[in-house]
Amino acid sequence: MSIFSRTLNDELTASINRRTFLKGLTAAGVGIAASRVALASEAPSYITTFEPVRFAVIGDWGCGYDGQHAIAERMAATHAANPFEFVVSVGDNIYPNGNYEDFGEKFERPYDPFIKARVPFHTVFGNHDVRDGRDAQLRYPLFGMNGRPYYTMQKGNGMLEFFLLDTTAMDDRQLTWLDRSLEASTAIWKVAIFHHPIYSSGKAHGSDMELRKKVEPLFRKHGVQVGFSGDDHIYQRVTLQHGIQYFVTGAAGKLREGDIKRDNLVALGYDVDNHFMVIEADTSKLAFKAISSKGEVIDQGAIAAPSDRVASFLDRFRAA
Repeated sequence: MSIFSRTLNDELTASINRRTFLKGLTAAGVGIAASRVALASEAPSYITTFEPVRFAVIGDWGCGYDGQHAIAERMAATHAANPFEFVVSVGDNIYPNGNYEDFGEKFERPYDPFIKARVPFHTVFGNHDVRDGRDAQLRYPLFGMNGRPYYTMQKGNGMLEFFLLDTTAMDDRQLTWLDRSLEASTAIWKVAIFHHPIYSSGKAHGSDMELRKKVEPLFRKHGVQVGFSGDDHIYQRVTLQHGIQYFVTGAAGKLREGDIKRDNLVALGYDVDNHFMVIEADTSKLAFKAISSKGEVIDQGAIAAPSDRVASFLDRFRAA
């Protein structure tokens, strides 16, 4: 049984965000969304009790290339057959510099079916985004940041909690926030979303060792099970690291063919076509698929939910 939940505060927040954004930018910068009343931030929230949560993950996409359009079309076809609740981006949302003048061409047009269907996008910054677009992307309603460079997001009635990070500016303040937010989380699934990979076999960038030193101890301390990143324009399922499954999913628009080093970090790698990911999580497992622009399933599998966390979550929910 579904419960419709939408508060007056939600409506006011969406309205304020929209007015602020439109006031601060030119008509050209606003693009297609300026003419639409129904923005993603205004989409109704449906809370279902422990039904699977299905979403897509994309990274390094906002380039306007044929590969981006092919993936966007494949995503739309996949969504039509079995809908996503939302889309998560691991950054590099708008190439080459994040400028708001490119929002229409490189986001709103390719993903028009999702915008029309009120499927929300939740994004984080990539290195290209912050060159000239940090403020605009923070305030852009369709990117879901709502003025926050890093933030949490709960789905599935609290079953999943996402920790969306700003790895372009990982300072002590953000690390303190992350520590406290992870500690406070009671979700079955704790999922980290960030741009720069702490494990990657990409030849162009590879593992960000300094970032790993900062965030991985917190992931391990508080039981993060899954991490999604981009930056390297490949697909990689990383070999399990300290019980955490990391993915590099940075080729929803850009692609570097032949960019994967065949080292011991590669559980599965793919660098011959663009791709996106589809995730479906419930109280028993988190299932994943990586899908190419041609519709081929290039990787799939499932991660088992920790039984002790499931039991604690269900006990809390029943007692509430």
